[in-house]
Amino acid sequence: MAESETKSLPQFDSVEELVDFFDTHDMGEYWDQMPGVEFEIDIKHRTHLFAIEEDLAEQLTAVAKASKIPSERLINVWLREKLSAQGQTAQ
Repeated sequence: MAESETKSLPQFDSVEELVDFFDTHDMGEYWDQMPGVEFEIDIKHRTHLFAIEEDLAEQLTAVAKASKIPSERLINVWLREKLSAQGQTAQ
C-alpha cells in the first residue's frame, strides 16, 4: 500500500478502544473519515481565576465542606455580601 493511500478507520466498540487506537496511530491518516462536529460556545459566560493565600484557601475549603457547598459558591456568596455592604451592585 502506498503512503498516500487513505487508510480505513476501524470500527470500535467503545470510546476507550478509539482512544487506545489513536494513542498509537496518526489521526491525520484518518482525517477525511472523521465525522463532522458542531457545538456552541457561550462567550457571555466567563470564569475569572484569582490567586489567594494558602491559609485562606484551607480555611475557605473547611468552611465550604462544613456548609456542604462548593468553595466557589461560598466565595461568590461572601463577595456578594461584602459588595452589598459596601453599597456596590452585585448581580
